[in-house]
Amino acid sequence: MRIMFSRKGFDGTSGGGPSPIVGGCPLSLPIPDSKGLSPVTYGDLGLGAHAAKASRGRLGAGDACHHDPMFLADGTAVLGQCHAAQGHLVKQGVTTGDVFLFFGLFDSEGEGRHHRIFGYLAIEQRIDLVTCDEDTRAQYRTMGQPHAFGLHGSNDMLYVGRGATAKTAPACLRLTAPGQKPSQWIVPEWLTRTGLSCHDAPWRWGEDGRLQAVSRGQEFVAHVGDDPEPRGWLDQVIATIEAGEA
Repeated sequence: MRIMFSRKGFDGTSGGGPSPIVGGCPLSLPIPDSKGLSPVTYGDLGLGAHAAKASRGRLGAGDACHHDPMFLADGTAVLGQCHAAQGHLVKQGVTTGDVFLFFGLFDSEGEGRHHRIFGYLAIEQRIDLVTCDEDTRAQYRTMGQPHAFGLHGSNDMLYVGRGATAKTAPACLRLTAPGQKPSQWIVPEWLTRTGLSCHDAPWRWGEDGRLQAVSRGQEFVAHVGDDPEPRGWLDQVIATIEAGEA
């Protein structure tokens, strides 16, 4: 089994600023649409004012966004991936049964800018958008999935499965160490044993669970196998996200 720490949403480069925490709920803002393919705007998602504030007015309700990952009302989540990030997932052997933990940059009064986990997707199905039939693409276009409106790369893939977003922002979903820069994480002890892709340099790993996370990159994979400790940790994270308990 693999756990993928998957960076998503606004940051200083993509969007221009951190996503907000509104009424105690982390609200991950989709990045702007850079392909000219998505018909979904920030206004369609009710995020126009939040996008304008986070981007300092560069984006607004009428701007198209890359609405991905998507979390549907029936408890299904859909993620599109392509280019080098998808190639990395393939190289790491990511498949059904593995779990994405989505994290992003957030800002809130009292906590400052920090990385936190805001959602998950447990993979049940992979759909190759390059080779699938048109009816399948049409199904996901109806949902507004941006990768279904036109290929973003020669290896466009959808990951589909059970998923949800957090409705609260508890400390147990925060990655950034208190009082530190966003990329200075405190991670569970088991992660120092399994390691994390793109974080092979020994200097990134410090004492007391400290990890200097890489500044760029989307998909970081931990190979946990049948180890009960990370599996138990993952179960607790998912339960917290689904229950919305602080």
